[in-house]
Amino acid sequence: MRTRIFVAVCVLAVCAAAFAQKPSPGAGPIVVLETEKGIIEFETYPEEAPKTVAQIVGLVKKNFYNMQRFHRAEMGLIQIGDPQSKNVLMKDWWGRNDTGKPVGVAEITKKRRHVRGAVGLAYAGTDPRNGTSQFYITTREHPQLDAKYAVFGKVIKGMEVVDKIKVGDQVKKAYVRENPLPEP
Repeated sequence: MRTRIFVAVCVLAVCAAAFAQKPSPGAGPIVVLETEKGIIEFETYPEEAPKTVAQIVGLVKKNFYNMQRFHRAEMGLIQIGDPQSKNVLMKDWWGRNDTGKPVGVAEITKKRRHVRGAVGLAYAGTDPRNGTSQFYITTREHPQLDAKYAVFGKVIKGMEVVDKIKVGDQVKKAYVRENPLPEP
């Protein structure tokens, strides 16, 4: 009896893992963040946020996020994207810098909400068109952020890793995995 229960639990775990990795219809490239605490994968939404996705994916392909540290881990979200975070001696200044090349548009949509695992473009000040390289991942729902920030992706694998991230945790490597075509 115990063996059957163990096998059933294992089968359910494998099915759940396979389901979690399946991208949404219309999702674009998948961004993979290899952190000290594990791997986080998030799908992107180029149909809703084409310039934002192009900006972040382009930076990932240029190794911009490699060796950066998460500079924010509070109030139900984690954030990365400040190139100064590679230098631990500059910790007091983390979160204040970016690429200096803003996306230039605010691709905010009602279709994508700040649910657990949402990936959004951060920006300084009051103008969402000024977002550049910093992005966040929500660890809980944040409806107060809807209509204020562009949600351009969602975690599809590794939310347990997101939940463990603390300020100073490092992204060893970030890369893009193209979304495979769905099977007919």
